Amino acid sequence: MDLKLTGRTALITGASKGIGAGIAEWFAQEGVNVVLVARSADLLQQVANGIRSKHQVNVQTMAADLSDPAARDKVFKAFPDIDILINNAGAIPGGSIEDVDEKAWRTGWELKVYGYVGMTRLYVARMKEKRRGVIINICGAGGERLTYGYIAGAAGNAGLMAFSRAMGGASPSYGVRVLAINPGPVATERQEYLARQRASKTGDESKWKDAYAKMPFGRPATVDEVAATAVFMASDLSGYTSGTVVTIDGGLTNMGVLP
Repeated sequence: MDLKLTGRTALITGASKGIGAGIAEWFAQEGVNVVLVARSADLLQQVANGIRSKHQVNVQTMAADLSDPAARDKVFKAFPDIDILINNAGAIPGGSIEDVDEKAWRTGWELKVYGYVGMTRLYVARMKEKRRGVIINICGAGGERLTYGYIAGAAGNAGLMAFSRAMGGASPSYGVRVLAINPGPVATERQEYLARQRASKTGDESKWKDAYAKMPFGRPATVDEVAATAVFMASDLSGYTSGTVVTIDGGLTNMGVLP
């Protein structure tokens, strides 16, 4: 299927690994030039080299800590004229309100919540001038299935869902689409780390994959399943979607008991 994206430019945050790197790869497959942003310059370069070796697209990178407003401004000034923004950087710590102290809570939100809001604020103004553009926020299914054991993430992701819906409800008036994706568990390094943490609390870290048996289809989602959805949503073939939140969790949110 030709998604008619060739020649456009997408900026992906949190692009050094996992979902962000996967989305960058899928955009490149569609002929989209990509700008990769994350904190690690070395990891970004590895991802960029991999894309360049397989695809004839322009790949640029910038190391930046997007929890810092000055860093967000720097990224925007370097790459003001993009067509697609994928907000993906950040991970909010797990735990109950007793487990997550104020410093950890604020640190998580500064990158993921305020980072998304800040990047959107910068780019939506530019897109509004051009009367075209797409912004996709990668939130998380924890914002739908609200659990006390992920209190900071539940509140943060729910806020980003509401933010995306509110922005996406107004943005078509100036030719821009704003959407969100809520991934459930995805087979990334972070997912393995969290699974190992949970298993170690039960006394045997080697059994970290045992929880997969309780997941839909007996596994987490793949990065490709999330990335392909993001690229389609960014395309003109999805041109009548805005303010929409797509959940990719195999139905996990609607299960009676989460694994």
